[in-house]
Amino acid sequence: MTPPRVLCLGEVLFDCLADQPGLPLEQVQSWTAYPGGAPANVACALTKLGTTAGFIGCVGQDEAGEALVELLTAIGVDKTGIQRHPSAPTRQVYVLRSESGDRHFGGFGELPTTAFADTHLQANRLPISLFETADFLVLGTLELAYLDSRAAISQALTLAEQYYLKILVDVNWRPTFWTDPSTARQTIQALLDQADFLKLSKEEAEWLFETTDPGVIAHRMGSVEGVLVTDGDQGCAYALGENEGKVPAFKVDVEDTTGAGDSFLAGFLHQLCQQGLQSLKTAESTRQIITYASAVGALTTTRAGAIAAQPTAVEVEAFLYLQEQES
Repeated sequence: MTPPRVLCLGEVLFDCLADQPGLPLEQVQSWTAYPGGAPANVACALTKLGTTAGFIGCVGQDEAGEALVELLTAIGVDKTGIQRHPSAPTRQVYVLRSESGDRHFGGFGELPTTAFADTHLQANRLPISLFETADFLVLGTLELAYLDSRAAISQALTLAEQYYLKILVDVNWRPTFWTDPSTARQTIQALLDQADFLKLSKEEAEWLFETTDPGVIAHRMGSVEGVLVTDGDQGCAYALGENEGKVPAFKVDVEDTTGAGDSFLAGFLHQLCQQGLQSLKTAESTRQIITYASAVGALTTTRAGAIAAQPTAVEVEAFLYLQEQES
């Protein structure tokens, strides 16, 4: 098997989507479980597009964990970095949906956020061999909320520096995952200082930087090579090297927005792996990369579930061709 070019470290879990959109948590009558977790979503989306990816994370020795590992393996994601915890369960998160398809998290049922296997990722068990051959390390921030997984992130950053991986941080701010959300900002900021590329939602940009302008954010961060600020159906603003701009979102029939940002990120990384970092040196090729990423994100919203909905490269190319013909 070809070594993964992109390593995605963090959580893999089941998103339990409410079957009755528009209802509050206590009124939802039934849920449908879909595989998810931002880093796992990115790894799967990359693999479907044709870029080799590996997932690094911890699952329980339970039916849910086994099902998730089997899924990643079936898609073609490298599972060398997956650890198993003997007693902590694989995480499930309950997701409420609005009538328009937007979602927000409704918690973890009966268990506290610290009870799940993903919090126990062990730093000393990260496979060094993966870092020796990869080009990118993708990190979210949810696992910064827990002692073991925070140490694993620190070790991954050390290995990334040692083997010259580019580090992409997707903020993915979810207060529900933190036992004390007031500590999150400072902890996340420390990680951002080590990022080569940063992806934020509009709300996350306002929370961390009090601006949604990616150029301003990039200037404040100093050595960062690129900043992406996504805003759902309003599109994406970017500052990548000397190139800044905004790409509007594609108009599609939305069923479920879960994982759209992760697919966008995968589309971005896939293009960087295909074309090289030098593709960010010109305004036109940079805009084309963001347009491609936006198409991957848009197509993911047209079906339910984060991973199940992800498009192949052929589907993305066909979609972009149709959009060009219609414009």
